[in-house]
Amino acid sequence: GSFERFLGIVIEQYAGRFPLWLAPVQVVVATIVSDADAYAEQVAAALAKAGLAVQTDLTNQKINAKVREHSLMHVPVLAVVGRKEAESGTVALRRLGSQAQEVLALDTALANLAAEATPPDLR
Repeated sequence: GSFERFLGIVIEQYAGRFPLWLAPVQVVVATIVSDADAYAEQVAAALAKAGLAVQTDLTNQKINAKVREHSLMHVPVLAVVGRKEAESGTVALRRLGSQAQEVLALDTALANLAAEATPPDLR
């Protein structure tokens, strides 16, 4: 009873748009082209090793459809990878609710996301 009510209040408070540290799926790694599938798997494995809840989207959909789908699912961070990112060892991070994306080196992105995914009382 009370636990379910508490979860209902939390979901209502955030309107389903949980902060990164609370989201059930924290990052989705999506590919632009199928050539980047192997790199996407590497990125997802590195994110999981850093303690993040991660999924991959290797479907054949266009990137705009992937962004729309994962935005509707309220995933806090979408890590987009393509040929250019695979060659340079970077990821393009897109935050929920933002049109802008930032391209970071994989190590930098891992450090930033892992720090942000740590609950506030454990920092």
